[in-house]
Amino acid sequence: MPVTILSEITQVETIAVGRRIRELARLERVYGPGRWRKRKGIAQVRVGPGKAFTAEVHWYEASGVGRKEFKIKRILDD
Repeated sequence: MPVTILSEITQVETIAVGRRIRELARLERVYGPGRWRKRKGIAQVRVGPGKAFTAEVHWYEASGVGRKEFKIKRILDD
């Protein structure tokens, strides 16, 4: 199901950059080359038509490409 980000993402941290990303070859093939980063942060999210909750989210981003493939890693509250 698609993840909808409802608020600004806070406490943003970079987890990995460039060749330290396991999925780098796939990201470049699907979205194009760039300085890819894997990042994490805290945001209000909604999955499908369900209710909203606060969660730790991870995603990939590159300059000129934008943020791609949001994933919920931990639900922090209900």
